[in-house]
Amino acid sequence: MPFELTPEILIPLLVVGGIVLAVAGVLVFIGIRSSKNADPFEARLAEFASQGEVASLEDVELSLPFVERVIYPFARKLGEFALKFTPQNAIQQIQKKLEQAGNPGNIEPAMFFAFRFFGLPLGVLFVILDAVSGPGSMFKGKGLMIGIPASVFGFYVPDLLLQSTIDRRQKSVRKAMPDALDLLTICVEAGLGFEAAMAKLYEKWDNELGQAFGRVVKEIQLGKLRRDALRDMAERLGIAEMTSFVAAVIQSEQLGVSMAQVLRIQSDQMRIRRRQMAEEEAHQAPIKMLIPMAFLIFPTLCIVLLTPAAIKMMNSGMFGGK
Repeated sequence: MPFELTPEILIPLLVVGGIVLAVAGVLVFIGIRSSKNADPFEARLAEFASQGEVASLEDVELSLPFVERVIYPFARKLGEFALKFTPQNAIQQIQKKLEQAGNPGNIEPAMFFAFRFFGLPLGVLFVILDAVSGPGSMFKGKGLMIGIPASVFGFYVPDLLLQSTIDRRQKSVRKAMPDALDLLTICVEAGLGFEAAMAKLYEKWDNELGQAFGRVVKEIQLGKLRRDALRDMAERLGIAEMTSFVAAVIQSEQLGVSMAQVLRIQSDQMRIRRRQMAEEEAHQAPIKMLIPMAFLIFPTLCIVLLTPAAIKMMNSGMFGGK
């Protein structure tokens, strides 16, 4: 007996699906809004201070928009509730991935898990389309068949986006490392210390690698040991080249080897590694071009080249025509 959605089942399903979609939309809006670095509470407090008004903490909080006073804390609590049923190992892995991605939008693991679970209503949308579509529609009778894969896809979309951000950031760091090490080598040979050289790199370069070295400098200024700060940077970036560089710097510090010589050797190795990666991508280009050529370019060429000949052959009566 085929599965049919009766009004008794359809109405609650539509209500639940609408609520879930609405909450998912609110979370997406909050995620986009949270990508801004400015703290709305501090901005509102600065606004009161610039106007010369003396306001209590309650007045400042009530002056915030409804979304920031009610919706955002609710979404955060919802994400924290989801974390209670999540293994600690999974939470640590998500936190590590967020660090490797550069913590885009200052997203916390609780908010990330909320995005994952609220991607599931994508499948509910297809079930609703199956219920409301008429006979002969492309969605009729295919709600569950399309909805289940769509829900799974919606659940893993945040992971895919996060991994794409990680890969893009790591590629940018690998590309910039040889030039950054050259700058560090020049600074050290000019008489600067290694920490001052990293500060100069952070001052001159506004990219992912420069920000990573700038964070190391700030952590050292706050009292963290240099080797610990460098190890943490290598773990946040998650690439083998940076791990090797940090290990060489720490070893040179322990053995008393010249820092400039170590940096020059590391720079040459990173440049060789970058050239090897470029050659590897060049060798992969023909394989990547095979699919668009086989399914897009070659069929188009065949149509353009063979269609006139086919028309002439049909008009000549070769296939039984007049």
